[in-house]
Amino acid sequence: MGWLTILPQIVAIGIVLWRKEVILALVAAIFTSEFLLLIQAKQVTIAMAPIETIERIINVFSSPGNTRILVFSLIVGGLIAYLKHSGGVTALVNLLINTGITKTKKQAGLMSFLIGILLFVESNLSVITAGIVSRGLFDKFGMSRERLAYVIDSTSAPVCILLLFNGWGAVVLANLNSNGLANPETTLIGTIFYNFYAWIALAIVLYTILSDKLHGPLKGFEAKTQLAAQKNPAPEFPASKASFMILPLLTLVILIFTFMYWTGNGSIRSGDGSKSILYASVISCIVIYIMMLASKRFSHINLVDIGFKGMAELLPLVSIVLLSLALGASLQILGTGLFVAGIVGEALPVIMIVPMLFLASSIMAFTTGTSFGTFAMMIPIGVPLIQMLGLPPAFVISAILGGGVFGDHCSPISDTTMISSVASGCDLLDHVKTQLPYALVGGGLTFVAYIITGLFVL
Repeated sequence: MGWLTILPQIVAIGIVLWRKEVILALVAAIFTSEFLLLIQAKQVTIAMAPIETIERIINVFSSPGNTRILVFSLIVGGLIAYLKHSGGVTALVNLLINTGITKTKKQAGLMSFLIGILLFVESNLSVITAGIVSRGLFDKFGMSRERLAYVIDSTSAPVCILLLFNGWGAVVLANLNSNGLANPETTLIGTIFYNFYAWIALAIVLYTILSDKLHGPLKGFEAKTQLAAQKNPAPEFPASKASFMILPLLTLVILIFTFMYWTGNGSIRSGDGSKSILYASVISCIVIYIMMLASKRFSHINLVDIGFKGMAELLPLVSIVLLSLALGASLQILGTGLFVAGIVGEALPVIMIVPMLFLASSIMAFTTGTSFGTFAMMIPIGVPLIQMLGLPPAFVISAILGGGVFGDHCSPISDTTMISSVASGCDLLDHVKTQLPYALVGGGLTFVAYIITGLFVL
């Protein structure tokens, strides 16, 4: 269908800019995509488009992985509510400050950054843990939740794509193998050096932490937060014991690794991330529930009420996740990603092939909201170019991987973007708006870096 395949994204972006409303934008985009699919199938009747839109949304639940993501998104709302109401968050913040581990804004930011590096085995694990641990610290020092969302989001995926002993590495390796690339393991290791976006994104995050300098919309949010902190410095919930925070989080982290090992039949790298995170978060909820009940400060009725109110707070975001998954599935059938890749790859000089692959992957990840889906669609385009033109494999594949992460960082329908806003406790659109300038700078520098490097390696 040519250029019409990008019409759903144009509709979505237009509504977001006009109404500042993500759910309406996603529904309209799905409707547009389904209407185009009806035209493609020569069933031109607008009356069927609403039915197909509903069915597309319902079909999200046909995938166990998608359903687990949605259930997990609700469960984590209950978990965060329990951690806050227990007083464990406030107690842990006081403990970290009193022991001198985090006495300054810089140290609080570095803690979030280091958690993202240490938990490289799974991007959502990194985001959730860093967000839950750090949100109280950021509040204490008058740092905005939008700043926290940026730090954890821009640390998790870049680290996961560089330290490839995880599910990300397994996915990429499987794609390289299935497309017949020689020496896929060597190529995968070689991408670490050439993955310029991941390195630049981490460097920019570290710069904002160490210099305490913010730019763009994020600067405005930070100023408002600091003003609010001066007016009302008291914590939302009084401190109890740090164990109410530490024990459930340790349970969450340890069990995710355990379940990754179990679902991967003895290999953490081959484990099922969606199963592992769901199982671990449910058990972590049970642990904090039992601890709060045993403290005699909460009754079963209180805890049920707290848990459901925590889930209710995340219901709008879970709806966005649901609609995003439906839109991604619809766009994949429509062929949006392949159309974009085809346009970018036509009639290019050799020196521009790799930079344009980076750009194509970025656009694809932005429009579909998935890095893994981008890898699956772009690697089959990159491997033939390697084989026909004799391009350096690691150089080409790194551009695809980096583009997937960059587009994902810019996309309001990315699951990592949404989970980052959940874990940090900020509005989704505010997170996208404040992270975008940093991501665009990193993406622009990366594009130039691929051109310059191409002069030497091609």
